[in-house]
Amino acid sequence: MIIALRALVRKDLRIFFGDRRAVIMSFVAPILIASFFGYIFGGLGGKTETSKIPILVVDQDNSEISRDVCARLSEDKALSAKPATLDDARAAVKKGSATVAVVIPPNFGAAAAQALFTTSEKPKIGVLYDPSHGAEQGMVQGILAGSVMQSVFKGMFSGRTGQNMLETSLAAIEKSTALPSDAKSELEQMLRSAKQLNERSASGQGGGAAPSLTMPYQIHEEAVTARTGVEYNGYAHSFGGMGVQFILFMGIDAGIGMLLQRQRGLWKRFRAAPLSKGLLLGSRALSSAVIAMVILMVIFGFARVVFGVRIEGSMAGFLGVCLAFSLMTAAFGLLVAALGKTPEATRGLAIFVTLIMVMLGGAWVPAFIFPQWLQKVTMVMPTRWAVDGLDSMVWRGLGFQAAVGPIAVLLGSAILFGVLAVTRFRWEAEG
Repeated sequence: MIIALRALVRKDLRIFFGDRRAVIMSFVAPILIASFFGYIFGGLGGKTETSKIPILVVDQDNSEISRDVCARLSEDKALSAKPATLDDARAAVKKGSATVAVVIPPNFGAAAAQALFTTSEKPKIGVLYDPSHGAEQGMVQGILAGSVMQSVFKGMFSGRTGQNMLETSLAAIEKSTALPSDAKSELEQMLRSAKQLNERSASGQGGGAAPSLTMPYQIHEEAVTARTGVEYNGYAHSFGGMGVQFILFMGIDAGIGMLLQRQRGLWKRFRAAPLSKGLLLGSRALSSAVIAMVILMVIFGFARVVFGVRIEGSMAGFLGVCLAFSLMTAAFGLLVAALGKTPEATRGLAIFVTLIMVMLGGAWVPAFIFPQWLQKVTMVMPTRWAVDGLDSMVWRGLGFQAAVGPIAVLLGSAILFGVLAVTRFRWEAEG
């Protein structure tokens, strides 16, 4: 039995490696696509230049405050802000050439300053946005809020413009009948102090520089992994995800190959030999698993040499996840052959199912960007466990215990697929 198994496995490996074009595509395709995805998702330690959000700013006020807001938006490292007219901004957002357009209305500076301390109606800043970029729109609004607050407070405490705003706000509070007397008195006292500070700053008695509002905090960024000093490498996730995808495609090809052999009567002749169904199918699964394991090692070897992707976690865990996924892929190929009727009808359906598994498994984009309910659903996908297991071992730097769950799920899936394949496999093609 061992001799027969070795002969059958050796035959499959020779057939695979004998097709030079298929071998090259098995290695080159996942490497090229993984390199592309890794680059656009941050590259080496996030050092790749990230794209800025393109926005347009329509300044219909042209006041000191509105100009300061525009300047702050232009200086923000996350934005690419350009001035525009309202018509041009609306047309650009409609065509998709701009993600968001910010419209500062006339008299915004004066109205915003008055609304800061009084019950005056608050001016409305228009935000035109592409509905397909909701996340970017929320980010722009957050940056805009900080810029407006800093600009309005700066305008209140500097120059003649600020002096006029303070005088107007004082007059409005004195005439107000809606404010309680104690609140009115406290606001008047605060604004008079601000007015005196403004006057001293304007005359050069306050140290020369006008006070302004600044954010009361700084951000200290720290990427957290299991091992200190390890920077996130965007290529690590992309190579794992693309490896999972293309190895599953290889599994489909193995299953379609079995259907072609059955269609030609080869499996009927195999049945005449003194070999069990389990041995024949097992040899096919073993050869597919060996090919899958070789492809994974070559893919990650390329990532290590070219992009510096290291196995930061347990090497044993990494090899365990790779081996378990290879076995699962081999069993998946058997299942395709067992459930399929003809190669032509089976190929399209198998590719569709595989793409769904890959997409929901987080191979294309990390699963954390999915809605919460979908993240829970994807836990039934063995591809999700494969991608998470590789991430844990490669760039998260986790220990072997983090690989136990993925290995168990992948091996369980392999057993399930294998049992279904053996019990449902037909030796002869349907007439």
